[in-house]
Amino acid sequence: MSRVYNFNPGPATLPLPVLERAQAELLDYQDQGISIIEASHRSKPYEAINSEAEARIKRLLNLGDDYRVLFLQGGASLQFAMLPLNFLPAGAVADYILSGSWSEKAQKEAENVASSLTPAPTVHVAGSTAAENYCRIPGTNELTLSDTPAYVHITTNNTIYGTQWHTLPDVGTAPLVADMSSDIMSRPFEASRFALFYAGAQKNLGPAGVTVVVLRTNWLEQAAQHIPVYLRYSTHAKNDSLYNTPPTFAVYMLNLVLGWIEEQGGLTAIAERNQQKAAAIYAVIDQHTGFYRGHATPDSRSLMNITFRLPSTELEQRFVSEATAAGMVGLKGHRSVGGIRASIYNAMSQEGCQALADFMTTFVQKHG
Repeated sequence: MSRVYNFNPGPATLPLPVLERAQAELLDYQDQGISIIEASHRSKPYEAINSEAEARIKRLLNLGDDYRVLFLQGGASLQFAMLPLNFLPAGAVADYILSGSWSEKAQKEAENVASSLTPAPTVHVAGSTAAENYCRIPGTNELTLSDTPAYVHITTNNTIYGTQWHTLPDVGTAPLVADMSSDIMSRPFEASRFALFYAGAQKNLGPAGVTVVVLRTNWLEQAAQHIPVYLRYSTHAKNDSLYNTPPTFAVYMLNLVLGWIEEQGGLTAIAERNQQKAAAIYAVIDQHTGFYRGHATPDSRSLMNITFRLPSTELEQRFVSEATAAGMVGLKGHRSVGGIRASIYNAMSQEGCQALADFMTTFVQKHG
């Protein structure tokens, strides 16, 4: 069976060389006589993978020893709670800038944590485009940041709505925090501007099961110590992400993906590829604006998730059906936006994006 072009939003497509490497090593990892899936997380082979993955992330992001990389479980959803548990003390204020459903979930989880403290912290919405169905990123002039927030939280890319922060907000001296689950490692960015950022791996970094957390060590020193041991970032930093059994195979796969990114030329080269891939699809949308209607405003368009509508739901259903028959899967849009969503993460090829663009052109000629 030939492989299809996988436009699913996550779990998502992985680089073919990574899958082939994992396949070749599956039964016997480095002549150990066992699979890496079977290896102890305390064994030297796995500890080497764990260390190499942290080093690769810091190297790709130009970060030094003043940052730690943690490999946790629970996805971004657990981070929605861990973040305020560690860094939102009683009586403080945290700012959340809302740009989509996942930033809303993060804000509401922070409110849940805040409600258990006395005096309760304030979870302040410092900006939102919810009234416009999140078709764009809030502008700088629309933000109302608190005077001294404990931190400011953003979601850098919004998979459901197809929007992305292209310029980081200026938050002054406040700690900046981000959920980067769907665009981490897709482009260079000023990683040192963040006190903490996190990402579920299943979109751009590897398979589901591992969550990457990158945090500044001097901010880590300020984290709460009265919370459950497992929910302290300091616990995992002190134990090099080996406090309990980690998702070893997911970390192994993540490390292979990081190696593949380095082989492509790093984040600058990856960003150029991603620009070209997205441009091919957006060009068709812009050429046929009477047929394809992009959800995101042009200045907020995501390079990872391209969302658009067709003239009717019947045509959208036909589009998905015919695309699937043509070897392109995962194109149905999220129910809150509808229409079509093409997720074109790092591992999606230029050929796949061009195949979709060509299909879109043919489809509008047939049905427009």
